[in-house]
Amino acid sequence: MNEGTTGGPLVTGARLLVDQLRLHGVERIFCVPGESFMAVLDELYDTSDIKVVTCRHEGGAAMMAEAYGKLTGRPGIAFVTRGPGATNASAGIHVAHQDSTPMLLFIGQIERTVTERGAFQEINYRAMFSPLAKWATQIDDGRRTAEIVSRAFHLASSGRPGPVVVALPEDMLIERAAAVPARPYQRIQAGLTSEDCEAIGRAVRSADRPIVVVGGGGWSSQAAHDAMQFAERWDLPIIASFRCQDYVDNTHRSYVGNLGLGANPALLAAVREADLILAVGARLGEISSNGYSLLRIPCPEQDLIHMHPDPDEIGRVYQPTLGIIAGSESTFRHLAAAEPPRSCGTLTLIGPPRQLLSAPSKWEKSWATFGNACPPTPSSPMALVTLQFGPIGITDTVLTGACSHRSRARWDTEFQQPSQPKSNFRGALWWHLQAMGTS
Repeated sequence: MNEGTTGGPLVTGARLLVDQLRLHGVERIFCVPGESFMAVLDELYDTSDIKVVTCRHEGGAAMMAEAYGKLTGRPGIAFVTRGPGATNASAGIHVAHQDSTPMLLFIGQIERTVTERGAFQEINYRAMFSPLAKWATQIDDGRRTAEIVSRAFHLASSGRPGPVVVALPEDMLIERAAAVPARPYQRIQAGLTSEDCEAIGRAVRSADRPIVVVGGGGWSSQAAHDAMQFAERWDLPIIASFRCQDYVDNTHRSYVGNLGLGANPALLAAVREADLILAVGARLGEISSNGYSLLRIPCPEQDLIHMHPDPDEIGRVYQPTLGIIAGSESTFRHLAAAEPPRSCGTLTLIGPPRQLLSAPSKWEKSWATFGNACPPTPSSPMALVTLQFGPIGITDTVLTGACSHRSRARWDTEFQQPSQPKSNFRGALWWHLQAMGTS
């Protein structure tokens, strides 16, 4: 087999790995240091400007890497040691898989010479992580480092994003091999065609109660902007799926709520009564489908146009009327630029977002009760605020004690202005934290 060696100087497997991380644009890794990948830590300290965030628990390191991947759209990187370190990190891998987050987990591994002897903390990571990750592998030959790391980055970021696990035998990391040329990874995504846009337009034109459900991985600020522009121009209600509440502006007139835990009954009824569902990026899993009760399996009563970057997700539970392999960014970029077929008036049929959100009067009643019982004074302590979370956001509050004038002013600014929905989750949470902190 041609390994593509360059004839250059031999370097350690750890140096090859760190050079590949730099090539692929890694700026920060999260880890709990362990002796099994000490050679990598030495290389990071000696030769690299990659920032190393040292954590206290492998579960925390994996969750940090998952959050980094979710926030940046680039694979989050975590390093953990073998055995308990890897099992502790498995929770972060599961979250990344469920939420379609690009992530790479590197695990220090036992030496290759003692494989399958039941060596100290030995685990077969290919077998352990295969159900949780897009790919689980091991670099047994340092000469293949560039090849395997490149594939890991491409798999983690392309199609439906997700986690990739790479085991690093301890002796491979100190073994020397020649570097081979490589290029930075590229995110590969399928996209809509003009024929797809025309088919969607025809479906919306013939529907009386179409809705849009967004979710999944591969989201961005540009996708959010295009999604809201599309929903507004086409006069369509837009719904966020589970754990995707922040994908779109919750105060926009087209936003009508999210399909999370304990979803609003009015929102669930709107989905059941819809005659067309445009699902973009969302898997329509157990939570978003209200326990698989919103759509009939396998053929929904509603027409379903399912756009997802992973072809394996299309038709996995629900057979779509039209399945399109496309990511959210590509989908909304094309739909936002497309000419709307007509004004369908669905928002009027479903009702404005404020009607689907929690009732504003609960905020006002809570504040009135609190204000009458404990009028704020300059010397009063901070308020203790309990927020009761409901279907779409915060549905009620229980306030005890007193609050400062500054917190009361913030409350008035955020929630007593007519232009501000009283159920604004971000504003409510900000007020809660401020009230619990210093004045």
